[in-house]
Amino acid sequence: MIVLAGCGTSKYYDAQPSAGAGQTPADTSPRQTAFTAAPPADTSDNLDFNEPSSSSPNTQSLILQDGDVVKISFPGSPNLDATQQIRLDGKIALTLVGDVQAAGLTPGELQQNLIKLYAPQISTSEINVEVESSSFPVFVTGCVLRPGKVLSDQPITALEAIMDAGGFDYARAQLKEVHIIRREADTSRSYVIDLRTVLNGDEPDNFFLKPDDIVYVPERFSWF
Repeated sequence: MIVLAGCGTSKYYDAQPSAGAGQTPADTSPRQTAFTAAPPADTSDNLDFNEPSSSSPNTQSLILQDGDVVKISFPGSPNLDATQQIRLDGKIALTLVGDVQAAGLTPGELQQNLIKLYAPQISTSEINVEVESSSFPVFVTGCVLRPGKVLSDQPITALEAIMDAGGFDYARAQLKEVHIIRREADTSRSYVIDLRTVLNGDEPDNFFLKPDDIVYVPERFSWF
């Protein structure tokens, strides 16, 4: 289930409070520090859900979580084929090897673990892991009509998440400074994006969110 790269590096930036206004740290790579105020590094050659991307993320880089449904096939032993939903404890139950940890791994990592586990049991080492459906939760709050959790079975963009939350409250919403809050390990990172260019048709809508991202649409400042 899952929080915008389509606007280009000139349209969004990684905003953290420790970088003062007008300051640009020497190292601008988001993976180097949790406190930068510069555009994220280009990740176009290494697409995943961890950074804004200019195209839809490859499902092989998806981090599996409880609720996801995976299809495991054994071309040399089709009697072992199974379709399993990952349990709340993060595991799936498979013939011959029992419970196997799946949550927290990519499909490719799970596939390699299964090849090792089944090596003594089957004659061929070919095992395929596919994601049939993914629980992709993100949270939308602020000046939208229906704030709350948005669930999807596939990666979605920030704009799509906002539309699923009823759309903008156009009387109040600040479209040029939509915040994406992403938790990473023991810290969090904030991206600020300008969705006016997407709505005007000037930029494609391809800032893909990561599961559990928070999309915050702030209120537009006005004088009374």
